[in-house]
Amino acid sequence: MSSFIIEGSHKLSGDIYPQGAKNEALQVLCATLLTPEKIEIRNVPDILDIRNLILLFREMGVKTERLSNDSYSFQADEIDINYIYTEEYARRAASLRGSVLMVGPLLGRFGKAVLPQTGGDKIGRRRLDTHLTGFQALGADFNHSVQHHICEITASKLQGRYMLLDEASVTGTANIIMAAVLAKGITTIYNAACEPYIQQLSEMLNGMGAKIQGIGSNLLTVEGVEALHGVRHTILPDMIEVGSFIGMAAMTGSEITIKNTACEKLGIIPESFRRLGIKLEKKEDTIYIPAQDRYQIETFMDGSIMTVADAPWPGLTPDLLSVMLVVATQAEGSVLIHQKMFESRLFFVDKLIDMGAQIILCDPHRATVIGLGNRQQLRCANMVSPDIRAGIALLIAAMSAKGTSRIDNIEQIDRGYQRIDERLNRIGACISRQDLC
Repeated sequence: MSSFIIEGSHKLSGDIYPQGAKNEALQVLCATLLTPEKIEIRNVPDILDIRNLILLFREMGVKTERLSNDSYSFQADEIDINYIYTEEYARRAASLRGSVLMVGPLLGRFGKAVLPQTGGDKIGRRRLDTHLTGFQALGADFNHSVQHHICEITASKLQGRYMLLDEASVTGTANIIMAAVLAKGITTIYNAACEPYIQQLSEMLNGMGAKIQGIGSNLLTVEGVEALHGVRHTILPDMIEVGSFIGMAAMTGSEITIKNTACEKLGIIPESFRRLGIKLEKKEDTIYIPAQDRYQIETFMDGSIMTVADAPWPGLTPDLLSVMLVVATQAEGSVLIHQKMFESRLFFVDKLIDMGAQIILCDPHRATVIGLGNRQQLRCANMVSPDIRAGIALLIAAMSAKGTSRIDNIEQIDRGYQRIDERLNRIGACISRQDLC
């Protein structure tokens, strides 16, 4: 168990670089299981979830080599497919929600996969129905063991077909694509997720010899091929980190420059922060945030309270709503934060209320924030990180607060943010890590 000790009210200054995108990394690393040939992946984030996935790969026989600080090669030419039926696999896979993305590649290439009950963030119900109905549409069979909390999935040969997804699930779409690229015939996926990470996965698979059309839209056509080959792929910068850094600059009244952001892939994120009154300038792949003493939340044209809500791409990613909520506490004006996709992600606001924030939790999905601007600075507090995104939001709050705060269970933050304390300290933060036995 580790903790962050954060001395608040320090100004940040300088350049910071976002890590590789966590969500894309989980997808493209699992795609390496689709071929026996070597694949090189660059800009891999050095975070706990990725390290655990690579360890799981090694245990099942994937040859992995770290080529540099952020580059790896993977070769899945001698996989022990029977490893997926062991208790050790069930334990390791269940501790990592990203392991669900192994099912599509294993099913497509070997005709069998095991899906344990997975872990990850405790943010409410996160159903896997889209994954399973997609596999079933391709011809897979299921054997679910309630006693052992696993689902065995098998298919003698996957067959492409038309499917209309019940929701635009990002991981569901990724999993179905990876199963379909080696299926016989043509698979048509309507209401597919079209996030940049899905686009990146599809481009990588096409580079391996897959035939995917409609990339960037919600209608994908996948023509199955006999085999895939190796490729080199570079992961995008993490858009959630970019948004987190924008929020940090605003909350601490700091001037920072975010480098290598892949601005063209950020969608509505910069404009969403502008609606909270935050000034930022985009130039090529750089975002500059000037120091601001105050920022004013916009209202709608009729004068009614601003609403910020998540939505499937190109809407606002739900992973940034926690950050936007905490940023709003120190703005001037009011905003309704509507988290539509996960019913427990807003429960961390009680910690912010203890710090002096004015927040009304309307229900599990909605919170109204009354921004106090410079009238009342947040005060320090002792907190526990409940999940990755709430954890970074609490860290931002602590960095802006008066006094010294403590955040426990920072393993949740480490799952998604690469050495965040070291990187922020280099631009002026005062964060120390305390490791407990």
